[in-house]
Amino acid sequence: MWNTFHDAVRPLVEAVRDLTPIIVVILFFQEVVLKQPIPNLGELLQGLLFVLAGLALFIRGLEIGLFPLGEAMAHAFAKKGNISWLLLFAFLLGFSTTVAEPALIAVAGKAAEVAAQSGVIEHNRVSMADYAFDLRMTVALSVGTAIVLGVLRIIFGWPLHICIMTGYILVVAITYFAPEEIIGIAYDSGGVTTSTITVPLVTALGIGLATSIRGRNPVLDGFGLIAFASLLPMIFVMLYGIITA
Repeated sequence: MWNTFHDAVRPLVEAVRDLTPIIVVILFFQEVVLKQPIPNLGELLQGLLFVLAGLALFIRGLEIGLFPLGEAMAHAFAKKGNISWLLLFAFLLGFSTTVAEPALIAVAGKAAEVAAQSGVIEHNRVSMADYAFDLRMTVALSVGTAIVLGVLRIIFGWPLHICIMTGYILVVAITYFAPEEIIGIAYDSGGVTTSTITVPLVTALGIGLATSIRGRNPVLDGFGLIAFASLLPMIFVMLYGIITA
């Protein structure tokens, strides 16, 4: 019973520990630097409790659900020995998790608003919705492609540092040709894709796959998929901007 209680409480304790530095920083600047009372203290405390509970439940859900699921499926595909199905699964996993990523939805919507205000697109609901949707689909396709490349790297043992260096050289080169208004969005797209939904499943896939393939080290070869998922959206979004300019 103690172990069960400990497993249930531990994510909440860890959430409190992780959020404490943020709270201390906010309180310090609010009270010492700005010297102003905290606005809507009651609502702030209520929101903080919701964040703590949500973060604790999310972490616990990852531990008992998403991580084991991703690793189990990676083991199953490796055992099946069919690389085509594995690559299809990798692409669809990257695509679907990115489409559902809350951070990307928020950024795409804000990018559409800014594009409409600056005259890049027409200032109406349909144009902004289409712009946000196209941006999300472009990023989702890039992440799906990135996960496929990451899986191929694990299978064939390609050096991670060479792959990443080559990718960033491409990013710098394409930046010179991309429209100025798309560059910032492209660079931010690389960050928002690696968030709450994508990271756990993709990481579990990489570790499970590296564990299942003889000669691969989960520590050395199991990680790196997230780096691909951060890199390719920048390239794809800038290419999208060049094509549609």
